[in-house]
Amino acid sequence: MIRLPSTHAAITAPLVASNSSFPGIPIGRSLLDGRPFHLSPVLTDTAVLPSTNSLGLGGLGSGKSTTAKARIRRDILQHEHQAVVIDSFGEDNAGEWAPLVRSLGGRVIEAGAFTLNPCSSLFPPEVREQLIRSLIAAVEPGALTPQAAHALQHALTHPKATSLTGLVDALVRPEDGRWPAARLTEWGEGAAIALSRYTEGSLRGLFDGQDASLPETDLPILSFDFTGLDRNSPAIPSLMAAVSCWAEHVWLPQSTAVHRHLVLEEAWQILLSPATSELIQRQLKNSRKAGLSLDVVMHTLSDLGDGKAQDLARLCEIAHVGRLGPEEAAAVGALLGLPAWAVEQIPTLEPGQAVWKVGPDYVDIIQTVLSDEELKLTDTSSRRRKAQQPLVVEQEPAAVVAESGECSDEVQLEDLSAPVEQATEDAADEGDWDWELPPNVVDTRDAILARHETVIQAALDGRCDEAAQLAALHEREDIQTHGLYSAQALAWLETRAQVAELSGSTDQATQLRATVARMGKGDWIQQTDDRTAPQWHRGPEPSTPVPPADLPVDDAAPAPKRRRWPYVAAVAALSITIAAVYQNAENDRQSRERQEKAEAYKGRSGAALHMDGVEADLVAQWSGDRDRVIVELRTFFDRNAQYLRIDASGKSAYTTRGEDRWYPKAPEVALPVTDPLADVTVRVAVGGKTWKEGARADSRTVRLSPTGVAYDAETGEKLPSDLSSDR
Repeated sequence: MIRLPSTHAAITAPLVASNSSFPGIPIGRSLLDGRPFHLSPVLTDTAVLPSTNSLGLGGLGSGKSTTAKARIRRDILQHEHQAVVIDSFGEDNAGEWAPLVRSLGGRVIEAGAFTLNPCSSLFPPEVREQLIRSLIAAVEPGALTPQAAHALQHALTHPKATSLTGLVDALVRPEDGRWPAARLTEWGEGAAIALSRYTEGSLRGLFDGQDASLPETDLPILSFDFTGLDRNSPAIPSLMAAVSCWAEHVWLPQSTAVHRHLVLEEAWQILLSPATSELIQRQLKNSRKAGLSLDVVMHTLSDLGDGKAQDLARLCEIAHVGRLGPEEAAAVGALLGLPAWAVEQIPTLEPGQAVWKVGPDYVDIIQTVLSDEELKLTDTSSRRRKAQQPLVVEQEPAAVVAESGECSDEVQLEDLSAPVEQATEDAADEGDWDWELPPNVVDTRDAILARHETVIQAALDGRCDEAAQLAALHEREDIQTHGLYSAQALAWLETRAQVAELSGSTDQATQLRATVARMGKGDWIQQTDDRTAPQWHRGPEPSTPVPPADLPVDDAAPAPKRRRWPYVAAVAALSITIAAVYQNAENDRQSRERQEKAEAYKGRSGAALHMDGVEADLVAQWSGDRDRVIVELRTFFDRNAQYLRIDASGKSAYTTRGEDRWYPKAPEVALPVTDPLADVTVRVAVGGKTWKEGARADSRTVRLSPTGVAYDAETGEKLPSDLSSDR
């Protein structure tokens, strides 16, 4: 957190005016000089702030959405503003704005549960036509030929065109006009097919139904919840086009609020769609005249490309930028005109902190301040906290004991001794233990070792199945959290080997230890000629003394009791140490591989595939700034191809041959890139000559490297390049 005195801030932050202040709602406090920060753009003088549009940027967990929600809530409660929210991100199929909207007496409209009528008479004729054209463009961009546009204009004048179903009927069976009905039918066929997606196809119910209507215009806040829709579905740009037209031509004219806000959450998805980007840009340009503020919230501007990002940055006079990576911070700083000192601070910001730019001259770093009620209403990390809850529960007892003022070492020792057999009154003293605590193991309990100790103790108590299941569970957790080759994950191999040995599965224990030795090349395994000496990888049970033959059985010396917890701690501690040694070697290897990969970087990769009788090329092309990769599946003129599909990183694209083409178009997906040297893994499916709709197509998983090489992801086999002549 940045804490600078005002005198130092004047030197470090020359664009921050010491007496600058804005009217409006409280937002937070400056981290440069500690002053409260207020801002309601509509209350600010137009000479200082010509536009009231705002742009919120930041990575996941940076607090950008929380700040946007707090601003909207306070403007509604304190200044009686109205807001419409396009919410396309949340948890458990519920929009993240829903709790806030309901608390303010607003309404959440879930996609599919409410039907918008794009043919409503509340829209002016020219708006209805534009909206219908946007719906067509969202599903069939090539259907709007000049002839189709004329057929659509003619159909909109038909008395039946008061709903989408009636409009489709008017396109399919038109009446004679300036052109004969037969000609109009031919011209309007493509538009009718596109609109039938909304009346009979997969998008049915969004725009055409028995209860098709328009939302209320007098609520303090209204949220359109798109979280239940597939992010690649044309339903989102289609719905956004309808909502934009409704907001511009129904909500704004009928609203009596002093000021209105249109909030676009995850706005990149909306601004990249041709069906909606023009509508949003027009509202951005006309917002001042309409008494409207567009509040755009997204991760970063690079998702939009240079042209649209520059336009958006130019039209937004207010920007708050939360934590971003150094490269993204530099790009955003250049577009917004931020000073160098502010750009340097962006990657170091904590959640809720942001660099704010207001108008052309004011730059500051602000910590958003929330009330307890706002913390509950704006929370978007409930799922992550639930995942952390078991860890908190485990740690609570130790925390409580520590607070009581007792010695932590004593408490830890007592805790460790709890599960061990208790000695009887006539048990031997410390000197009678048959082996001592290893010298390299400290007599305290490290939090990292707790789970390993629990697992081994369960095995020592005879609960071997339970111990094996716990070890496998914890191993998966550490692999997911730290990676397959992390020190934490590797340590569980030794713990599992110890459990296997205690349960009598010596073959499995040997195999697991061989895996550890092979992965680490045996550097840390210490062999000893004295097989009776305890080793980290074995820890044999000490033999029970045999009483002399002439001694009565009842007088035989009792078997010495063995303190188990030091043994448990020793095995777990040494496992972690071993794993750390291996991890260092692994890090060096990965660093060398990465350097070699950077030197061989080509920014393109391809594989020649033969699937289901079809010759196909899978091609990946990295962008010039290395922030995204386009993956395309091509078959060129192979007439055997009936079906092509690509799946990667949650995105899908597919095409079919259809009746009007000799071969399917090449599907492609655009994937964001966080590491430009990392391979991209995609799954492709190809349906050949005998493929039928609904049937399963041949599939294959391919790993594409930016060095130009491609591999079969399942077998590791190197695949022939698509550029190779030897196919």
